[in-house]
Amino acid sequence: MTETGHTRSLWAWAVALAALAFAAAPFLAEPFTGYTGDQLPVPQPDPILQPPGWAFSIWGVIYLWLLSGSLYGALRARDRKTWEAMRPPLLMALLIGTAWLSIANASAIWGTITLFLMAAAAITALVRTTNDDWGWQAGPVGLFAGWLTAASGVSLAVTLPGFEVMEARPAGLMALAAVIAVAVAVSAARPQVWTYAIGAGWALFGICLTAVEHAETPILILAALGLCIVAATVVRGLLKTRAPVKP
Repeated sequence: MTETGHTRSLWAWAVALAALAFAAAPFLAEPFTGYTGDQLPVPQPDPILQPPGWAFSIWGVIYLWLLSGSLYGALRARDRKTWEAMRPPLLMALLIGTAWLSIANASAIWGTITLFLMAAAAITALVRTTNDDWGWQAGPVGLFAGWLTAASGVSLAVTLPGFEVMEARPAGLMALAAVIAVAVAVSAARPQVWTYAIGAGWALFGICLTAVEHAETPILILAALGLCIVAATVVRGLLKTRAPVKP
């Protein structure tokens, strides 16, 4: 094995081990059920952007797909250059994610900051993925990054009113608008990784249902509009990439 091949192999196994630790973290750390009242000067018992509890079941798919994808990468694609660029940021996202439950249970501020860092690293990894072994590489990374994009906005919408920076509704609308803007930008850049839109869209759909339950019409309208725009962006991008090239 060449020195370059050896380095790629090390990165591949580092990502696989990090994915294993990430998947094991929920069984080892205290469960996170939201920022508690003693973490926030102004408790937020009913967050304005919180998706329903069942929406978080997506984490089961994320954990299993990331773990299986990273193991495939270590066993079958460790020497492939097409996997090389996305591994460092994915490793960073997984390492932050492994510690995140403990961080979030200790501090709402640091929980929000590290969630943004994890989302940024995951999106960077997504942008660097290729179509090689899509179901093992881009697919799981996209779902992971999509959910984290929305989760970052949800966390911000709790933290800002919790520390009296903004009122809950304007904070929720601002955070939601930011989530939609990022989701549209990423979906436009890599429409082939449509799992990103599914991850973000799943959260937006959950936010819509919560908004209906709590009669939060502005949140409902913006979330529903964002869901439609993200979906349309992906469809448009896929159709454009599949269109025949004109001579």
